[in-house]
Amino acid sequence: MSWHPQYRSSKFRHVYGKAAGKEKCYDCVPITLNVHDNHFCAVNPYFIAVVTECAGGGAFLVIPIEQTGKLDPHYPKVCGHRGNVLDIKWNPFNDFVIASCSEDSTVKIWDIPKQLLKRNITSPKKELLGHARRVGLIEWHPTANNILFSSGYDYKIMIWNLDVNNAVILNPVKILAHADVVLSMSFNRDGSLLATACRDRKIRVVDPRAGTVLQETNYKSHKVNKVLFLGNMGKLFSTGTSQWNNRQIAIWDQNDLSVPLLEEDLDGSSGLLFPIYDSDTCMLYLVGKGDGNIRYYEINPEKPYLNYLMEYRSPLPQKGIAIMPKRGLDVSVCEIFRFYKLIPTKSLIEPVSMIVPRRVRSYQEDIYPLTAAAQPAMTAVQWLRGDNKGPLLVSLRPGSDAVNSLPQLLEPESCVNATGLRQQQVWEERMPVEGKENPGEIKDGRNQLKVEEELPKTEEMCFSNGFDIFECPPPKNENELLQMFYRQQDEIRRLRELVNQRDVEIKQLHLELRNLFMDTDSY
Repeated sequence: MSWHPQYRSSKFRHVYGKAAGKEKCYDCVPITLNVHDNHFCAVNPYFIAVVTECAGGGAFLVIPIEQTGKLDPHYPKVCGHRGNVLDIKWNPFNDFVIASCSEDSTVKIWDIPKQLLKRNITSPKKELLGHARRVGLIEWHPTANNILFSSGYDYKIMIWNLDVNNAVILNPVKILAHADVVLSMSFNRDGSLLATACRDRKIRVVDPRAGTVLQETNYKSHKVNKVLFLGNMGKLFSTGTSQWNNRQIAIWDQNDLSVPLLEEDLDGSSGLLFPIYDSDTCMLYLVGKGDGNIRYYEINPEKPYLNYLMEYRSPLPQKGIAIMPKRGLDVSVCEIFRFYKLIPTKSLIEPVSMIVPRRVRSYQEDIYPLTAAAQPAMTAVQWLRGDNKGPLLVSLRPGSDAVNSLPQLLEPESCVNATGLRQQQVWEERMPVEGKENPGEIKDGRNQLKVEEELPKTEEMCFSNGFDIFECPPPKNENELLQMFYRQQDEIRRLRELVNQRDVEIKQLHLELRNLFMDTDSY
């Protein structure tokens, strides 16, 4: 069982949750009383949005992320819906655009001003009219700009292209019909596939552009509520209930949904389980609605697939939860994830940070691989015509702004040339200091250095602990790519140490030459 883990090597085995102090929480927030199975909040590095109660329609609050403490009861709202707001999502590529859906069967796109709100926002930037019944879910495409998916109680998922000038859009670019209400939607890493969980208790893997169902479950023992793609592992994760109404989790092969690869009962509680996956660290978080606890696991591509790490416990039950994007984390304290818990019993929003315990509180490269950037990989038109691109990746190192689609592997020639150039620069820097020495002796010493430096070039430059980084096959998936990236970083560190050792040897040879020169002068 995954909750009886074997001891194994993992950087995240001792991750712990740390709740923010009272001064960093958001107090007196009128959280909605709606019982719909959604998070009711969304967050980005600039704002936190929370669905709230509003007389005569639906509304939500948009609070600047640094404006903690008690909220003004007359704080302005975004209140353009005629029915209760059921879901809100920030645009992943624009921190000042948010989408909302409501019981009034509409989806609205809002522009949020950069300055503090001074009055209610009632006019949306765009309004999407296509559903016949209330809209319960919305999701932005993970790599294409201005592509939005919406799911309603008319059993339809509609795909919207927002790259149009019309303020009111009546016709979606594609409609995906289902047999019942869609309870959950999830994209794979490049957004080419969509996984859905329906009220008919089936999981479907759909090609959203073709509108075809590629895989469908007929497994009766697992009644699914939420489904999630596990990055590029080729697997799905689902939460639901068993035949005896126990809360249950399952892992599936996305190419074969006949039988789950792993099925496990958790407990007998009745609250819904929200799965949240971090593809950068391969960690899975389970957040229970009505619970105060957050379980977290590590996902493996091979058996046993799921390894239990720990559980964050709190006596305050959460109604919903928001996840801060990686670019909003505090990397100086080794924070790898941050939740914002909605606690309606106290009208409170409480941040909870997941931290890797390290003695050195600074940026740790090994726990922060390249992550998805806030830039789209392609336009809406490119995606609609059939293009597939993974997310653009960016480093979380402070001051790093370079965006890369893939970590670039060094070529053998460039690696050797760079090291040789470095050694040549070091020698040229040392030469003026020893300019008064005998030129013939310096020339002999240089020849001796060349002989010593040529030996390890063929033996050590391309190998790190027996691993050839240049003759290995190209990575086939994200895990292999990350492993290659980490190995390359280790090789770079090793080369730097080698250069430092050469510097020390050069200094020693210079001292020997100087001593030899002084000895000859004394005679």
